[in-house]
Amino acid sequence: MTTIQHISTSRRIKDRVVQGLVYLAFALAVVPLVSVLWLVIKNGAARFDLDFLTHSMRNIGARDVGGGAYHAIIGTLEQVLIASLISVPIGLLTAIYLVEYGNGGRLSRAISFFVDVMTGVPSVVAGLFILAFWVLFLGQPFSGFAGALSLSILMMPTVVRSAEEMLRLVPNDLREASYALGVAKWRTIMKVVLPTALTGIITGVMLAVARVAGETAPLLLTVFFTDSINNDPFSGPQMGLPLFVFDQAGRPNATAVDRAWTGALTLILIVMLLNLVARLIARWRSPAKGR
Repeated sequence: MTTIQHISTSRRIKDRVVQGLVYLAFALAVVPLVSVLWLVIKNGAARFDLDFLTHSMRNIGARDVGGGAYHAIIGTLEQVLIASLISVPIGLLTAIYLVEYGNGGRLSRAISFFVDVMTGVPSVVAGLFILAFWVLFLGQPFSGFAGALSLSILMMPTVVRSAEEMLRLVPNDLREASYALGVAKWRTIMKVVLPTALTGIITGVMLAVARVAGETAPLLLTVFFTDSINNDPFSGPQMGLPLFVFDQAGRPNATAVDRAWTGALTLILIVMLLNLVARLIARWRSPAKGR
């Protein structure tokens, strides 16, 4: 009896130690995040007003007070939206093929290999590829669409891997039950598999969006700079929030640096808002809601 009590006490002690180490690791991981958020909020809140959100930098001198990031906000939203429209369908269809149809064949192994390679591609390489192919070879102008193409290259592997993992987590019993009722495979995927994995897929998409929303190098090579509002992503240079922050932070005056901090705060808020909207949609469309 004493031996059993000793073993039980030893296990509780080990459990408490491991639990404490987990909490410590969590705290160490959160501290940098909280410090960055606090620094951005503290330095960016001063210029975060309606004027900043509704005005561009057109006719604003290097040392002039005022100006805003409206043109950059429009550019970022359009570029990320176009990149998502390109990469999400392709990435999701690729994941469906790998999980539902690939069966470990040569093609599926080759696709998995190239997805792994694309995951490690630096963002500047994606920008250089679009610059060389789209701008120099095909002779297309610098534009928001060119930037979206480079961002879509960075998004695709994240979407593929996250969607693939979520689809693999769907129990095979659900598929087999659907097949037993005589439902075709494509309909089973559409009506059973995808709705079950929808929440995780949307989370993976938002991770991809969060990754590319702050990329600067691809936009430097494909979008170029402008201080004016350009609502057309297919024609002419178009600013983005990462470019706006990069441009303003490099100017040697406090006014421009304040605008850079506020631009960084705006970018964080946009990503958080998109994440919130995506989670609300996923919860609304989840199978548990009966939709």
